[in-house]
Amino acid sequence: MSPVEDQAARIDAFLDVLWLEQAASHNTLSAYRRDLEAWAARLAAHGETLLAPGQDTLPIWLDERRSQGYHLRTNARLLSSLRRFYRWALASNLIDHDPLSEVRLPKVRPNLPDTLDEDEVERLLATPDVATAIGLRDRTMLEVLYAGGLRVSELVGLTVDAVNLRQGVVRVIGKGDKERLVPLGEESLFWLERYLRAGRGVLMAETTRPPLFPGRADGFMTRQTFWHRIKHYAQLAGIDKPLSPHTLRHAFATHLLNHGANLRVVQLLLGHSDLSTTQIYTHVAQARLEALHAEHHPRG
Repeated sequence: MSPVEDQAARIDAFLDVLWLEQAASHNTLSAYRRDLEAWAARLAAHGETLLAPGQDTLPIWLDERRSQGYHLRTNARLLSSLRRFYRWALASNLIDHDPLSEVRLPKVRPNLPDTLDEDEVERLLATPDVATAIGLRDRTMLEVLYAGGLRVSELVGLTVDAVNLRQGVVRVIGKGDKERLVPLGEESLFWLERYLRAGRGVLMAETTRPPLFPGRADGFMTRQTFWHRIKHYAQLAGIDKPLSPHTLRHAFATHLLNHGANLRVVQLLLGHSDLSTTQIYTHVAQARLEALHAEHHPRG
């Protein structure tokens, strides 16, 4: 096996572990592969190998990338990918020490997600015309999205049998095909019951098909279609903030924390496997508290 083939085999073995043991998504695996293949190519250009990089090779490369316009956050993600690879290599006895243990990057300030305040959410939810079946469907989707903090992909993938109105929960299939039960509040349950009674049958030619919120031809709605619907209603509601597909998910988490929810609870509801992913919302909540203090305190 040539050195190039050997390095490719090491990368494949590492990615297989991420996929089999940690149910990493396709996008995550693709990102790791890009980072590792770029690193392997850099090493090969300097006569080094993946399992025996030079001590200064990575710091010099990171400096070059910064001068070429790569953002600090992009380099931080690259370093994170490489560190994870070498932790695996160490645990697999392929190396006897971590060659990147001394490499450091400046701390990256988290980008605060775009979100809506509670009044803006109420305006958005009230916008669909619930006198029509499509409007009733859209109102219900917005209510469930906000009440459960779902990802848009999780929302449009819901099936009828995923909803338990009696227990007030919905069964969600998240990243890595991980299943979780998400509780829904009285308001979203009210709209779900009303939609199932008076809206879904109007939209579905064949009501035994599984999509809870059908798009065209009784099939599952696409994420893109629903996202266009959100932007349409935001415009009607007079909301001119930048929105993302996760805007209501961000609002869900932020509003829970603002009202005293525990960070661990928010983590479970969002389906985050790592608490560090959820901690971004503590920055959002803190920023909100600081803004309120500045606005209302006499010495703010």
